[in-house]
Amino acid sequence: MLAKICGLAEKNQVKICLEYGASMCGFILFYPKSHRNLSLQKVSELTSIKNSKSNVAVMVEPSKSDLEKIKDLNFQYYQIYGNQDPAEINEIKKKNNVKIIKALTIETGKDVLKYKKYEAVSDIILFDSIGREKSLSFDHSLLKDVPKNVIKMIAGNIQVQDLEKISKIADIVDVSGAVETEKKKDLTKIKEFLLKIKEINELN
Repeated sequence: MLAKICGLAEKNQVKICLEYGASMCGFILFYPKSHRNLSLQKVSELTSIKNSKSNVAVMVEPSKSDLEKIKDLNFQYYQIYGNQDPAEINEIKKKNNVKIIKALTIETGKDVLKYKKYEAVSDIILFDSIGREKSLSFDHSLLKDVPKNVIKMIAGNIQVQDLEKISKIADIVDVSGAVETEKKKDLTKIKEFLLKIKEINELN
């Protein structure tokens, strides 16, 4: 199981993620509702850190203007929330030469089935809670029928003690709130989270 640490805001946070084995670093853009939202200048600094090879721009229904503003930044993935149709997602993917993480917000089993709509145009499907910036959880058993060939990322208030169970169903775990203290990334919590994933991977 790989790890994505999302909502990073400072260089020391990114460096700790890279040092302790995070596979992806996520940055929130164009979403002022979130306390993790970054300015373009800040995200430009953070994505230029040496060895930062899998940077993820996390966006909610980005406009063409938004995408134009980040096209020259060092992003390998765009993580996109919203109701865009697959053709629009595919156009974003090709035009910007990035991989796509299509984020689905899950409340019922019917929400899970939306992955079929985006499977062909996404590199990874993210199953998240309806909370977004609020770090809520959802019932992971709803994913039991998603086939193994779908690369599954799971988010939604995942704690260290949940990782053993999550490792049975997710290819990638996406965490943000669980590695924060008072709404700021906590370096000790990031280390603990990533070390636990390493331990689980070594046992498996």
